[in-house]
Amino acid sequence: MTKHIGILTAGGDSPGLNAAIRGIGKAATRTYNMSVIGFRDGFRGLMENRTVRLEGNALSGILTLGGTILGTSRDKPHKMPVGGKTLDMTDAMVEVYQRNHLDALVCLGGGGTMKNALRLMEKGLNIITLPKTIDNDVYGTDVTFGYDTALSIATEAIDRLHSTAHSHHRIIVVEIMGHNTGWLTLGAGIAGGADVILIPEIPYDVEQVAEAIRQRHYQGKGFSIVAIAEGAISKEDAKALQDAREAIKNVKDKAARKVAKKHLKTLEASHKGNTDRLTRKLEELTHLESRVTILGHVQRGGTPSPADRLLATRLGTAAAELIHDGVYGVMVAARGDHTEAIPLKEVAGKRKTVPPDHPWIKSARVIGVSFGD
Repeated sequence: MTKHIGILTAGGDSPGLNAAIRGIGKAATRTYNMSVIGFRDGFRGLMENRTVRLEGNALSGILTLGGTILGTSRDKPHKMPVGGKTLDMTDAMVEVYQRNHLDALVCLGGGGTMKNALRLMEKGLNIITLPKTIDNDVYGTDVTFGYDTALSIATEAIDRLHSTAHSHHRIIVVEIMGHNTGWLTLGAGIAGGADVILIPEIPYDVEQVAEAIRQRHYQGKGFSIVAIAEGAISKEDAKALQDAREAIKNVKDKAARKVAKKHLKTLEASHKGNTDRLTRKLEELTHLESRVTILGHVQRGGTPSPADRLLATRLGTAAAELIHDGVYGVMVAARGDHTEAIPLKEVAGKRKTVPPDHPWIKSARVIGVSFGD
């Protein structure tokens, strides 16, 4: 009997999504004689039953394309804006799944997608997920597709900034994506030769950062590159956030709890513009001209690297094989040159952060890179 599968991409776009779609689709149709459809714009397209056939020409020429041919969104199944209200639409998605006679749904995404896919799995759907994100923070996999391409882009940006930093004797502060984890900043900072690397996992002391730059200046090095993740915070801010979160846990009165949550949101919102403030503070402390460069969404775009195309294809074909074998409720993880089916329940709700003793950090410290701590 022919199996019918659906595919959707959710969350932020990422290089390699089309390669993964192609890998799933071609393996499913050519090797396992399955029927494949895609849902447009993530979970919203699933809810609205907006589909496209994924066979033949639809899968041709997309290996090298950035983004996703299916489109994406950050809509959550249980909290979806519909008609001016926020509603739980998981039952509607179950109905669409059944209406299309699907045997499995493959969800391509990051940490948020894993949690949303688990919600659908708990409603009785056969789910398989693939780990996608430039942040490389999906729990349970060696690496996510999208990371290698973003790493290359961020590293090249730092490479290019070296020349202007050297020519003008400046401090160049480069903001790299990563709200909660520093994998991208850490990798690009080391590969690009940054002098200071600031990541969310290691709160920094601005005085220590300034001292590292002053020491370089005293040694006759007239410029410095600071690679900072967008989610990196100072030790003071880290303590304030931790105290606010502890206050919420310890408060039992509803009114007081509401006030505590509002305070936490205010603290989190105040972090916006942190890179600009850090840049100004470093100029003040070192008396060296400082400039900031925010890479932003350029890190997500463009042609996926060969490594990401290969990884996405491997994970995609492995997903098709798992569906053929009737294995569901798993994420297809990268394990060296192989893949492994990890129970989705073990992945959802967890995040892979940078350990303070990670070999990359040890190597960076040995060659004189400052982490501001």
